[in-house]
Amino acid sequence: MLTDIYNQIKSFLKANQRDLYLAALVFLVSVASFGLGRLSAIWPEKEPIVIENQESGIMNQGNAGAAISPHDSSPMIQDSARGNFVASKNGSSYHLPTCPGAKQIKEENKILFQSEAEARAAGYKPAGNCPGLVK
Repeated sequence: MLTDIYNQIKSFLKANQRDLYLAALVFLVSVASFGLGRLSAIWPEKEPIVIENQESGIMNQGNAGAAISPHDSSPMIQDSARGNFVASKNGSSYHLPTCPGAKQIKEENKILFQSEAEARAAGYKPAGNCPGLVK
């Protein structure tokens, strides 16, 4: 009787060998995926990448979106001291030179201001997409 059961199991394995390999493969892949997911949840966080602009001394850390100065927490004060505010002849906003809007202004259309007050007096308002400007 034991040999009959053994022979039945042996014939079942031979007939369904391909299906068993496929089931074992799916099971192993799912266990490995689950284990890697758990491992990634407890893995230590990496330090953010810091990119520093050597010309202006302004740093951008990761995806924070706001530029910060290594010496002063307010980029507006640092740029104000150097007199770097940019506007376009055709626009209505002023920018810091490091802002995305300032980089899109053509050189022949740029107007430079020494101070934020000077830019406001000329009728310009702070750009909405420029971090560091007081709105």
